[in-house]
Amino acid sequence: MNTPITVAVAQLNSIVGDISGNARRILDAVARAKAAGADVVLTPELALCGYPPEDLLLRPAFLEACAQELDALAAQVDGITVLVGYPALQGGKRYNAAAVIRDGQIEARYFKHRLPNYEVFDEERYFDVGSEACVFELKGTRIGVNICADVWEAGAADKAREAGAELLLVLNASPYHVHKQSLRHEVLRERIADTGLPLVYCNLVGGQDELVFDGGSFALDKDGTLAWQGLPFVEQLQTLRFADGAWLDRSLPADRPLEADVYEALVLGVRDYLGKNGFPGALIGLSGGVDSALTLAIAVDALGADKVRAVMMPSPYTAQMSLDDSREMVQRLGVRYDEIAIQPAMETFAAMLAPHFAGLPEDATEENLQSRIRGMLLMALSNKTGAIVLTTGNKSEMATGYATLYGDMAGGFAVIKDIYKTFVYRLCHWRNAQPGGPVIPDNILTRPPSAELKPDQCDQDSLPPYEVLDAIIAAYMEEDLSPAEIIARGYPEHDVRRTVAMLKRNEYKRRQAPPGVRVTPRGFGKDWRYPITSRYRDA
Repeated sequence: MNTPITVAVAQLNSIVGDISGNARRILDAVARAKAAGADVVLTPELALCGYPPEDLLLRPAFLEACAQELDALAAQVDGITVLVGYPALQGGKRYNAAAVIRDGQIEARYFKHRLPNYEVFDEERYFDVGSEACVFELKGTRIGVNICADVWEAGAADKAREAGAELLLVLNASPYHVHKQSLRHEVLRERIADTGLPLVYCNLVGGQDELVFDGGSFALDKDGTLAWQGLPFVEQLQTLRFADGAWLDRSLPADRPLEADVYEALVLGVRDYLGKNGFPGALIGLSGGVDSALTLAIAVDALGADKVRAVMMPSPYTAQMSLDDSREMVQRLGVRYDEIAIQPAMETFAAMLAPHFAGLPEDATEENLQSRIRGMLLMALSNKTGAIVLTTGNKSEMATGYATLYGDMAGGFAVIKDIYKTFVYRLCHWRNAQPGGPVIPDNILTRPPSAELKPDQCDQDSLPPYEVLDAIIAAYMEEDLSPAEIIARGYPEHDVRRTVAMLKRNEYKRRQAPPGVRVTPRGFGKDWRYPITSRYRDA
């Protein structure tokens, strides 16, 4: 057997723009890896500056700060090899790069070959294309370097093999969406089939605006067998031994339900959005409904009960059951709870508007006014306390415009904006089944959903059944199917065309919505860029 090499996989939570702080995180991981006997440390893509830095990359001072910090970091590396992801400026061009650091020096640099320009990625806006392989030797083993999208297409890994690589180390910043991990395994096995190179895939972890990076780093043998997989949604430093083309250490996590991954993604997204931006806490408008209940549970799990405040703002149409369920839930979770009745404000607004509404029937205007009064109260509390308002609209509502602009859309972070209504219920049931007992009262999960803005109101008065609605939205958004193709699947034509029309008509609202966690392959955010003004009509 050749001398084994020990690879330390540093699954880090970098903060965009915290260049010196990220360098300290890397050096801390290096120190722990060295103490564990590692020969080489692998960090995520752009770990030095955080991912994605977006238009910060267009600022020369940002790139210069990264270069200076990289040099300072390299000077502190001794007796171990470290791969650090960083943005490079060379010859007037910008590159998504990796530095191979050894004995205080940057021994080699690798520039990413494949620049993704789809979904949430727009790297062609910022980076130039690299073309050279990077292979270095360690204890007799030749090691190649790739960065993220390099292994999603043929070419870069082949060049590493042609340059003599026997093992591939891959730096990644691959954001989460449902079923993403199985897709990564599938794609990486294609690269192994092409090249015969075993590999280790180190992924970023943490929340960055609407993106959540799930970690889940892994190692594959030269036949594509999964040898090791790291923990999801947490930082981790793991050492793995490699010799004679095989991983000697093997450990696989237990299978997890989809609800567990999605819930943890939402928790991490909330925790990092508030923590990295310095908000002292969160405010949630509690309604007695399922969406605000889920949002409250996520917030408490992310931040702790002491940093969450729930506000119930009943109107004359609020059912006693809604009040009772809200009071029960906050008792179970131990959060601060306040009730502010909005009827006095409703009466004041009605009197102010009466001369202007004379002769006109009541309609959605009066309903939306209630939601906007609540939004004003929450934003006033936010301004006074510094806590951020977490909005409670789900993806089904955001698609159809059922969430009220300047009302329940008013806030700083939209926790469940990418969660279909049907999946909201699945997450609630999953959370209630966790150790510690149920936190969401059964009434909230069994009663028909209602905005409670007029007597005897139900969501299904103005929307198709959620099972139908969500399937239509997913087919149109995530599969790019036409209305005719969705109808051919057996969905009612009236529901399909009405849903698509609502989706298009409400684009202007979504442009004004706060960011929120992306968990589906296509959410309303970086990867949904439809024009507000458009006369195109699908067949």
